[in-house]
Amino acid sequence: MFDTVIRGGRVVDGTGQPEFVGDIGIKDGKIAAVGGKLGSSTRIINADGAIVTPGWVDVHTHYDGQATWDPYLSPSTNHGVTSVVMGNCGVGFAPVRADRRDWLISVMEGVEDIPGAVLSEGIQWSWESFPGYLDALEKRPFALDVGAQIPHAALRAFVMDERAITHDEATPQDIRRMADLVEEGIRAGALGFSTTRTLIHKYAGRKYPPGTFASQDEVVGIAKAMGRAGHGVFQMTSNHHQMESEIPWLRKVAQENGLPVAFALVQTDNTPDTWVRLLDALDDARRDGLPLYGAISGRPAGILMSWQGSTHPFIGHPLWPELASLAWPERLAQLRRPEIKARLTSMRELAPSIENDSRMLYITQSFQKMFALGDIPEYEPAPETSVAAIANSTGRSELDIVYDMLMEQEGEAMVYFPSFNYAYQNLDHLHKLLQHSNTMLSLADGGAHCHYICDVSMPTYMLTHWVRDRSRGDRLPLEYIVRRQSQDTARVYGLNDRGVLAPGMKADINVIDFDALQLKSPYMAFDLPTGGKRLKQEADGYIATMVSGQTIMENGQETGSLPGKLIRGPQHLS
Repeated sequence: MFDTVIRGGRVVDGTGQPEFVGDIGIKDGKIAAVGGKLGSSTRIINADGAIVTPGWVDVHTHYDGQATWDPYLSPSTNHGVTSVVMGNCGVGFAPVRADRRDWLISVMEGVEDIPGAVLSEGIQWSWESFPGYLDALEKRPFALDVGAQIPHAALRAFVMDERAITHDEATPQDIRRMADLVEEGIRAGALGFSTTRTLIHKYAGRKYPPGTFASQDEVVGIAKAMGRAGHGVFQMTSNHHQMESEIPWLRKVAQENGLPVAFALVQTDNTPDTWVRLLDALDDARRDGLPLYGAISGRPAGILMSWQGSTHPFIGHPLWPELASLAWPERLAQLRRPEIKARLTSMRELAPSIENDSRMLYITQSFQKMFALGDIPEYEPAPETSVAAIANSTGRSELDIVYDMLMEQEGEAMVYFPSFNYAYQNLDHLHKLLQHSNTMLSLADGGAHCHYICDVSMPTYMLTHWVRDRSRGDRLPLEYIVRRQSQDTARVYGLNDRGVLAPGMKADINVIDFDALQLKSPYMAFDLPTGGKRLKQEADGYIATMVSGQTIMENGQETGSLPGKLIRGPQHLS
């Protein structure tokens, strides 16, 4: 007698092997049998015609604060995610002394665009050390499994105090202390250590997080501590256009600790072909037996411009602060006035905050990279549909076109700006990156960038776009894409008890109506603590998502079941 039998589905087991039709039997939270026609069960899930896959393992999230108040870590659970890893990009909330809590919130707010007021209201502080943070998480109810990494910014400030914030070079004593704390945290169950080198990450105006300019002695010293503890991933968000210069010391880190090293690998507009040379570097590392991985995204890093968000071409207009201060209904009413449109679209100069910020200036004025997102979101838009192309063909001004796009859907429409990974104006390079043995699906950023990015739907997109719907280039097999976001991501992080549908494995499972699978339009929700807003995106087609054999989501709705747990260190079959 099984607890549950998933009957008659198209089993895509996560190994990359061809799908087959059969049953899956679940007993005591684990998969007990796979294939054929299984016997009786307390519960039957009819999967006739549906695909049955492992639950998705998302290794790049920022739920470090949200995990202390939201057991579902939405919207990840809307997209079949059953395990998440947080604490990426060097930012997080432990270790921390009481007088540094607000400062850590300010860093997270600046780097990951999570409202500080939301974090201040939502986080229930009860820890100082990283092991203490894990203990606090372990007491929380969760629908899915949650793992954490040690963030460099918090660690450095804990050890070096103000010297960390002013980017003083760490002394040998500082490095030993940081290394000891990392070893302690890894032994307590941290899944890794994270840092950032990118100059995009800033807080409190124009400050860079501690660790951004850390010496090789510092990062290698920390890496050695991970090696002593015996597990963990060294995760780094790179300064993308200078990533080639980072490879030598990352190789040294991988060599010193013998553990996975993962760096963010994206294509930028100013260095569009660097990804090719980075793949060569990954090939070299593999030949040398070094566990070096490029952490890649399955689509462009998508900035979503909207009247309710924080980014669009009109934010530099002198009138915009006045409009932004209005409640949404009144703001929309003003935006509908022809004289307001005329003032905004006749913009002659930009606010200094935009004019003096090269990245923001590029994002808000590069009309060749702006596209209407549409009711059915299109993340690989054709060049001829850009705002610049439409302006060129119609003789209308670019600002006039963007304005009208934003006014669609009762003023809640979004304009898509593919920031990274769209220098070629297609995703052909991602097609190659996705097939490289030393790349890893990552960068969905669940929980972060509340006001202008919503890439948390990446796991669903991998199926809809890359397997079924892509029309501007080659697709990829269903079995391969399933493996990439289940077994492959799980194995890099040592989660060897999940990611494959096989007897003895954890019963983390998705049942999906593949033909009906569809991303919905992102929208602005006001459901964070203090009524804070965030972009959300949901999907149709997930019949059921299970964690440890319990259904946590059914037809897009939370069931109330909370079988998730804190993940402490590597996981093995029992």
